[in-house]
Amino acid sequence: MLVLSRQRDETIMIGDDIEITIVDIRGDKVRLGITAPSHVPVHRKEVYDAIQRENRAAANIKPEDLPSEGPAVKRRGEGNSEGRGRGAEGNRGRGPEGPRDPGRGGT
Repeated sequence: MLVLSRQRDETIMIGDDIEITIVDIRGDKVRLGITAPSHVPVHRKEVYDAIQRENRAAANIKPEDLPSEGPAVKRRGEGNSEGRGRGAEGNRGRGPEGPRDPGRGGT
C-alpha cells in the first residue's frame, strides 16, 4: 500500500484521469473530493462490499427459484395507447432515465 501525506486542498492523481483532493479535515475525519470519468465506479468500501455480496447472491439464483408467473413487464413504447404516458414532450429534454446530476454524486 502506498501511503501519502496531503494537506487540505492538495490533490493526488491516479493515472491521467482520476483526482483525489483533500477537501476538509475535521478531527479524525477527512473529506475527499474525487473526480473520475463516468465509466469508473466510485464507492465507499462498505458500499462496494455490499454490492459485491448482492451480485454474488444474484448470480447463484437458479431459474427454478424465480416466480414462474408474475406481472408482465412492458417494453418501452408498449401499452398506454391513450397518450397519457410520458412521451418525448413529457421528458422536457431529459433522457429516458430523467434528470442527471452532472456531478459524480457517488456513494
